[in-house]
Parts: sequence; structure tokens; C-alpha cells
Amino acid sequence: MSFSLFSHPDFDDHAQVSFVSDAATGLRAIIAVHDDTLGPALGGCRIWPYGTEAEALTDALRLSRGMTYKAALAGLRLGGGKSVILADPKTQKTPAMMRAMGRAVQALAGRYIIAEDVGATVADMDQIAQETAHVSGVSAGVGDPSPWTAEGVFLCLQAAARRQFGGDLKGVRVCVKGLGSVGWKLAERLHAAGAALLVADIRPETVARAVAAFGAEAVAVEDALAADADVFAPCALGAELSAETIPSLRATVVCGAANNQLATAADGARLAAGGVLYCPDYLVNAGGLIRVAQTTLGFDDAAARARLEALPRTLEAVLAGAQAQGLPPAEVADAMARAQFRAEAAPLAKAS
Repeated sequence: MSFSLFSHPDFDDHAQVSFVSDAATGLRAIIAVHDDTLGPALGGCRIWPYGTEAEALTDALRLSRGMTYKAALAGLRLGGGKSVILADPKTQKTPAMMRAMGRAVQALAGRYIIAEDVGATVADMDQIAQETAHVSGVSAGVGDPSPWTAEGVFLCLQAAARRQFGGDLKGVRVCVKGLGSVGWKLAERLHAAGAALLVADIRPETVARAVAAFGAEAVAVEDALAADADVFAPCALGAELSAETIPSLRATVVCGAANNQLATAADGARLAAGGVLYCPDYLVNAGGLIRVAQTTLGFDDAAARARLEALPRTLEAVLAGAQAQGLPPAEVADAMARAQFRAEAAPLAKAS
């Protein structure tokens, strides 16, 4: 098997891409630093049994780019990075593997700061912290950032509902796909707000728990995108909205925690053409980044909360701009983010 990096369709002038191997622990990983103009590249570590190495590289490139845009729109002086470990987090992950990952992060000398993502936990970050100080989300620090991610998505979903439906979430049918740590907490908030929940997850026992706890309607994973819902909230893996799947979407709002929900940039225009209000994922799910950024940037809980509560206002600005300019929200959000980190590249380069 072979693949190219510099001609890869998701390579976006990334500042650094590192391939990591540790035979003693079985670690195989990719660390991608997309941009560090505004500050060190902070981003989580995804542990996943990728089908191929090419899939892992694509994920690392796309996720790291998204982190740059996420930090920019959240007003954080951070760059974007991401790491992926090619392993099953349930059967192959070990403390020794995490410590080896910590040594790989340490070798980047602070250019990349690691935190949790899918398959990684606070306990994993504690192991990594034994090898490097360039880590956030440890138990002695801010801990699990998933409640902040869920809260940010919920606040943005409220704003989207006001724009699309003219009111609050009471009675609005929301299909949450993916009931992991973020998806479950989002479902809790939606239930408390009076939304009617449809839920889908690869774990039947988790779906059954949600049905009992929230009075939710169970939906098969493969049917979630086409479910009879007002809002589709993808909270699992990305690239679900594509030319093939968008025609079956029945919801008129997409707002969820998953990263890289659009398979391609053109899919934002496809959603807009179909009358679907798409809330850019890296904007609405920035709450977790805001939380873990406290360790790096040194602001307190009150300042973090203020940044979190600013996310729906930023979303409203994006949606208003999209309407005024006749552009998909994803394009407007991208332009707003690039204005933050690319505008600062030239003066920083002169100073060096």
C-alpha cells in the first residue's frame, strides 16, 4: 500500500506531519500540525482501529485543519493539531502505549499539545503526562472536556432552532446519532429543554438506556440520517453528509458534535440548496477546546464560560452572513476563521 502526503486531497499546507512507531508497545500513530501561527497546535488524540493507514492519514489531516479553524472562531490564540493512534481502544490500548505517545509529543518540543478525543480518556492523558508537559485534559487539571463540548452544541442548537423554527426546542424532533460521552450529555440537555428525541448508536444497550431515560425513539444507525426529525445531530464520526446521503436527509437543521461532518466542501452548498441550515461543526463543538485551552492559555473558569456562551453569537453571525451573501454557512465560517489566523501570518513572519 502506498499513499502520497503532499498531493493528498486533504493536505492543506500543513506545517508538520509526523509518523510515529514504537515496536515495544505496538504504537503506530500520526501527529498532524496544521497551523501554529496564533499559538501551539492544541488538539485531541483519536484512538481508532482504522481500516487502512491511508484512512488514518486522511483523518489526521482533516481533523487538524478543523482544529485550526475551531480555535480561530473561538477566539483562542492557538493553532490546530490532531493525533491519531491506529489501535482498538478497547483491546489494544495500554498504559505503556500511552506513555510512548507522550514521548512522541515531547519530541515536538511544545509545537503540539495533546488532549482527549474518541477512544482516549482522562486516564490516558495522565499516562501521557508522565512523559511530557505538553498535554491537557489530565485529572489534576480541567479533566474531561466532553460536558463543555455538549453544552456548546446545545447552546448553538438553541440558536439554530430560533432562526429556523422561530422558537425554542420544546417539541422539536432531534435525532442524535452517537451516544458517547458528548452525545449522551447533549441528549440530556435536549430532553431537559423539552425536545422529542430520536437516538441511534452502535451499542444496543446504550440506546435502550436512552429510551428509558429520555422517552426517546430508537432508530437504527443506518437510518438515523434519514429519520423523521427536524434536527439531525451527528455526534459520532465524520464525513457522513455527502452527495450520496444528503438527498435522504429529512431534517432542516444539522447541528452536532462530530468533527468534519461534510465529506467534501461542496456538500455545504448541497445542504444550502436543499434548504437545510447547516451549523459548521468546528464552531458549535468548540466547547471542549475552550475547556482544555485553559491549561495552556491560563484563563479562569469564568473566562472559559464567557467564551463558551459566545459560540451561539458567533454562529448567529455566520448564519446572518450566509443569508446576506447568499453563501453556504460553511464557506462563511471558513472565511471568518481564515481572517483570524492567516491575517497574522505576515507580521509574525516579519518579526522572525
